[in-house]
Amino acid sequence: MVESIGRIFLAVDLSSEARQLLSRRVLKMAGGRRLPGRVTLPRNWHMTLWFLGDTPRDRFEIMLHLLAEAPLGDAFRCRFAELGTFPRAKRASVLWVGVSKGAESLRALAAGAGEAVEGAGLRLPERPFSPHLTVSRLRPPQDLRALVESAPPAGVEMMVREVTVFRSHLGGGPPRYEVMERVSLG
Repeated sequence: MVESIGRIFLAVDLSSEARQLLSRRVLKMAGGRRLPGRVTLPRNWHMTLWFLGDTPRDRFEIMLHLLAEAPLGDAFRCRFAELGTFPRAKRASVLWVGVSKGAESLRALAAGAGEAVEGAGLRLPERPFSPHLTVSRLRPPQDLRALVESAPPAGVEMMVREVTVFRSHLGGGPPRYEVMERVSLG
């Protein structure tokens, strides 16, 4: 039997400053009202590059080695922008904050990290990477057109300097994310 390391995902973690500024901005973007749905706690905010799920320990170790050697590019600045939804505003199940500046660099970072994941024999999700920060999940879906159309842009910037490998722990309240590794950009 193959030993599992747990539920793993690769992400861009937010700096403390960006997390604080953005938590205040998101409240303003929502017009001072509570966000709809099950709100993601700001301490858990990150931009997921790839969710790998339950990961065998041996593949995890190979992926870490390949990730450390991968051409992930140089550090870059990103700017959080508008509110958006998945799959669409009329029947939103996820509310997110998009990225304007740095979106292409995030896509390139996800591609480089994805090569390390695949090189370790792990499967990437079928869905392409889309730069965003999830702030709420809605069950059942809701019509958020008015919120999305009226919200001002976040306007918060931060430097992206590393990829963080997290292990998620579920059950007994909100998810808890454990940092397993941080890989610096060039």
